[in-house]
Amino acid sequence: MKRLKVTFNSPVVLGFIFISFGVLALGFLTGNLSNQLLFMTYHSSLTNPLTYVRFFTHVFGHNGWEHYIGNAAYILLLGPMLEEKYGSKRIMQVIVITAMVTGLVNYILFWNVALCGASGVVFAFILLTSFTSFKNGEIPLTFILVAIIFIGQQIYDGLFLQDDISNLSHILGGVIGAVVGYRLNKK
Repeated sequence: MKRLKVTFNSPVVLGFIFISFGVLALGFLTGNLSNQLLFMTYHSSLTNPLTYVRFFTHVFGHNGWEHYIGNAAYILLLGPMLEEKYGSKRIMQVIVITAMVTGLVNYILFWNVALCGASGVVFAFILLTSFTSFKNGEIPLTFILVAIIFIGQQIYDGLFLQDDISNLSHILGGVIGAVVGYRLNKK
C-alpha cells in the first residue's frame, strides 16, 4: 500500500491564503491597527509611501473571520485548478493586477471608503474559471451565465443595498478575470 503524503500543490494560492491568515491573526493581535497601516486602502496622502504599498496589500486584509473564510473558501476551491491550467506566474499576475486596479479605483472614486479583502480576486477567479473550456471563436454559455449571475447581483446590490461591501471591486475583479481568461484562451 502506497503512503499518502501532503503536497504543496498550488504555491501561489496557498501562499496567498497563508499570508492572508497571518494578516488576519496580526489584525486580531493589534486591534486592527495593522490592517489600517498596511492591509487596507483608503484615501491618504500621495506623499506617504504606504499609500502605494496598500494599493497592493489590501487584498490580504480581512474584516474578521467570516470575511476571511468566505474569500478563502472560493480561492481554495478555484485557485488550484486555475494555477494548474495557467501556471503560478499568471495567477500571481491576476492577483497583482486585481489588487492594483481595485485599490486605485477605490482611492480615486471613494474618498471616504476603506477597502480590504480578497473579494476582487475571488470574482476574478470566478470569471477566469468560466473560461477553462474556452475555444477560439466561441463564448462559453457558462461564462455568460456566470457573468449575468455574479456581476448582475453586484450591480443590483450596489444600487439597492447599503452595506459595507465594495460591489465595484467585485465587478472590477470579474472584468479582470474575464479579460485575462479570454486573452489566455484565445490562442
